[in-house]
Amino acid sequence: MRPLSADDYVAGVRAQDRAVLARAITLVESEHPRHAALAQEVLTRLLPHTGGSRRVGISGVPGVGKSTFIDALGMHLVGEGKRVAVLAIDPSSTVSGGSILGDKTRMARLSRELTAFIRPSPSSGTLGGVARKTRETLLLCEAAGFDVVLVETVGVGQSETVVADMVDFYLVLMLAGAGDELQGIKRGILEVADMLAINKADGDNQPRAERARAEYRAALHLMRPGAEPEVTTCSAMEGTGIAKLWASVETQVGRREASGELGRRRRSQQVGWMWAMVQDGLRAALRAHPQVSTLVPALEADVREGRATPTSAALRVLDAFLPSTRAG
Repeated sequence: MRPLSADDYVAGVRAQDRAVLARAITLVESEHPRHAALAQEVLTRLLPHTGGSRRVGISGVPGVGKSTFIDALGMHLVGEGKRVAVLAIDPSSTVSGGSILGDKTRMARLSRELTAFIRPSPSSGTLGGVARKTRETLLLCEAAGFDVVLVETVGVGQSETVVADMVDFYLVLMLAGAGDELQGIKRGILEVADMLAINKADGDNQPRAERARAEYRAALHLMRPGAEPEVTTCSAMEGTGIAKLWASVETQVGRREASGELGRRRRSQQVGWMWAMVQDGLRAALRAHPQVSTLVPALEADVREGRATPTSAALRVLDAFLPSTRAG
């Protein structure tokens, strides 16, 4: 396979060439230093062609059926004539670094659609289960003309709220049995959710789903008075409630767009992204610093055995990395 130039990548992505798009995503995901400059050149040239998609983050409790839901939602959107990209963030092994990458097989119908593009990516241990390059991948999909970009995250937890910093709308999928589920969900995720959807509202489970909907609404009214998100029900398996759910998403995002709130939110997200990348770079530089890498094993042992406090050890690391950093 011949190497592609920046011109090749830009032209291919703009021409909606799925093979070139896939290679462009691989380029921005690469950790190889010689790929970084080319990736940034491609992204910079494509930036004027981004921003036209609906960006929707989707999280959910374990067993809620996120992939089945996205398959159903994606098929609904395709049926409306929209081009849909799904960025499915898979959990990476903390031991081997391997990734399950099973979402594509669980979205059987959508994966066969020519106007849909599914890209599984390993989270690589990133906070919130969001791959470090997910933002760049999202921009590439927008430049390739996708109308909707769905970002599926690993699960639910306080760290999962990082996805809210890159999307226009944050949907959290839930199951019936609200009392139990609410105990296991971090407050943070419910504070940033734009909608809660109780999935599997079908058959004998439908009455329980409706009761759960009422319980969630009551709980959110106390948690977020005056700003509680919409709570709805749906069945990804039967396809019921999906059209209504998406219509509500479009209405809410459209209202923000008309008021200027969406533009302000995206500009704020861009600045936040910049600082996130600065922090990533500083962490990488810190770990690669020769004096720090020499010092760390002994310091970790001292902290582990109680011979040094975490604060004093941290200050020694910072002092080795940046000599001007002094306690007091």
